Amino acid sequence: MSTTTEILYARTDAALGSFAIRALDPLTDAELLHGWVTHPKAAFWMMQDASLPDVEREYMKIAAAEHHDAFIGLHEGRPAFLMERYDPSRLELVGLYDAEPGDTGMHFLVAPSDTPLHGFTRAVITTVMAALFADPAVRRVVVEPDVDNKAVHALNEAVGFVPERPVQKPEKTALLSFCTREQFEAATGLTTGASI
Repeated sequence: MSTTTEILYARTDAALGSFAIRALDPLTDAELLHGWVTHPKAAFWMMQDASLPDVEREYMKIAAAEHHDAFIGLHEGRPAFLMERYDPSRLELVGLYDAEPGDTGMHFLVAPSDTPLHGFTRAVITTVMAALFADPAVRRVVVEPDVDNKAVHALNEAVGFVPERPVQKPEKTALLSFCTREQFEAATGLTTGASI
């Protein structure tokens, strides 16, 4: 098992500097996460009323899950975003789409900031996607954001996602969208280095 200080993925953004991803520790990171997921800007995360123990329990559950992982993203060495990776054929989208080998699901949340940096959220989603595609087994990333989350739809499109159709989930109507390795590379100019 990784320690919370072990960097699992890192990249440098030409404009915004260093980004990295480490494993999330549900106990030591819960307080930090609580401030992020209950912030008004995190409404689409659907944890607005969560208590600190609720957040701890949720991320303990993810840590114990076989097909779901959570990570803390760092910017210049400081925690700045949350990333989740999951198997959409077993979680979130079971029975709602035709899963393909090499599919992986993703969620991300940028920490609230009093001093927003221009282009920061786009650099975060680019980092998240590059980290996912660093795994040569990943051929396509699948997302299911709320249909009303227009800001995320624009960000998704910027890194190569193509919307497929709305799907009805128990908690929301989601916009099922896909991004292949080739679409990501074409949209961002980044080469993920894995062979197809």
